[in-house]
Amino acid sequence: MANEKKKGAKQILPIIFGVILIAGAVYGATKYIYSLHHAVTDDAQIDGDITPVTARASGYINEIRFRENDHVKEGDTLVKIDDRDLRLKVEQAEAALQNAVANVDVMKSNVGTTSATVKAAESNVDQAKAKAWKANEDYKRYEKLLSDKSITQSQFDNAKAEKMSADAALDASERQLEATKGQVGSASDQISVSEAQVKARQADLDFAKLQLSYTIITAPAAGIASKKNIQLGQLVQVGQVLFAIVSDSNNYLVANFKETQLEKMQVGQKVDVTVDAFPDEEMEGTVYSFSGATGARFSLLPPDNATGNFVKVIQRVPVKVVLNVPKDLAPKLRPGMSAKVAVHLE
Repeated sequence: MANEKKKGAKQILPIIFGVILIAGAVYGATKYIYSLHHAVTDDAQIDGDITPVTARASGYINEIRFRENDHVKEGDTLVKIDDRDLRLKVEQAEAALQNAVANVDVMKSNVGTTSATVKAAESNVDQAKAKAWKANEDYKRYEKLLSDKSITQSQFDNAKAEKMSADAALDASERQLEATKGQVGSASDQISVSEAQVKARQADLDFAKLQLSYTIITAPAAGIASKKNIQLGQLVQVGQVLFAIVSDSNNYLVANFKETQLEKMQVGQKVDVTVDAFPDEEMEGTVYSFSGATGARFSLLPPDNATGNFVKVIQRVPVKVVLNVPKDLAPKLRPGMSAKVAVHLE
């Protein structure tokens, strides 16, 4: 019996080894055939839009309307900064604008007054012309009478004096008219200056209101508010990062393929994706774009292969893959999660 058992065991062992060899060969052949039609990598991560929210106005925080990792909607008011100082600046800008507008009205009134003065000056010129004409005509008559010895020298001298006085008065009135017209032009120019001041004061008011609006910080996109760096009563400065919004549209990933895998890869090819956190959930995607350079080239200290000591290393190229995420899985995905990617190369 013992010999028969040993003989049976010797017959079973080759069969087992044969089955193992056949299974290994089938598995290896399957993997080889699969590799001919797919590019696979596990160097891939879920990615998404992370928007840092910064302060655009300095001041003390007097209200925070969200908690760490709360889901927020686009436009929701999340933080309010003490705005009393900026409200005072708005009131000052409004007062300055009102003063500038009133100044324009004053300048326009001055133009009207000066225009009336021009008309009066023109009337004075006409009156002076009439007097000058009469004085000149009298002078001519007296000059003829003097030659005929019909009047005395004293009478002629009086006529001559009246003529000279009338001519001087006409010249003075004409000069006064020109000066008055110049005042009208100057007053008109002052209106332009005053209107420019109104525009400047309006710009100051708009800027003050814009600065005031920065005290209310809203969500720039729908998503999860994370990395909160603020507390009530904290003094924040312009440009300080307050928190970040992780957008809901985490529907893509970045896979880093070896450069030797890119020969047959094209935009639009189908992609199978499995996230490490949810191994039983399979997703489909599409190759969207290829990075403009390898990942090493974008690093802080890119390698320089021009040195004498050179070791060739296969580089990786980031490939963006757009995902078709199931509705039940979408809320669970987070940027940074690892994934396994297989691109159909047909």
